[in-house]
Amino acid sequence: MLPSEPVPIRITAPLIKELYPLVEEKTGVRFGPDFLWHIHHPDQSDWFPSSELPAIALNVFKSFLPDQQVDITARIQKALFEEGRDLTDPEAYRHLVEYYGLSAELFYARLKDPDYKEQAYGEFETCRQLKVTGYPQLFCQLNESKIQMLSSGYTDVNLIQKRIDLILNTLNSKLV
Repeated sequence: MLPSEPVPIRITAPLIKELYPLVEEKTGVRFGPDFLWHIHHPDQSDWFPSSELPAIALNVFKSFLPDQQVDITARIQKALFEEGRDLTDPEAYRHLVEYYGLSAELFYARLKDPDYKEQAYGEFETCRQLKVTGYPQLFCQLNESKIQMLSSGYTDVNLIQKRIDLILNTLNSKLV
């Protein structure tokens, strides 16, 4: 979510309220009560969701821990959907800074550094080029110039694994 103008949660809350039970049913994950409060009380919520700061924060975390991107991303998602943290607030990341044993001073300095914002916007542009229209979508980069979508929306892990195996088999047969 990268609105040109910040919009309150009340704009998207009705759709989320309608769909989150389906997400819980299909995936087995549970949305936390602090997140759901904003969905069930959108007129009382002060949330203006945006992916800008979470994307910048993810790039800062990746600068410290490049091999832990998936874990960091999962923890940021958990901070929002399970713990109900407002990811537009820089303090929403302090517990992760502590968890990973990073310097808070250095993390927050980088969070304000325009280079990390530029990296985040580069990733938004990549998503635009890939025609990402929703969440989740999973892609596999086959080489420097070719990216293939593996799934759009919830997809069973076994089906994803079959698609990965097919790609690997196809790539291996081309190498022989």
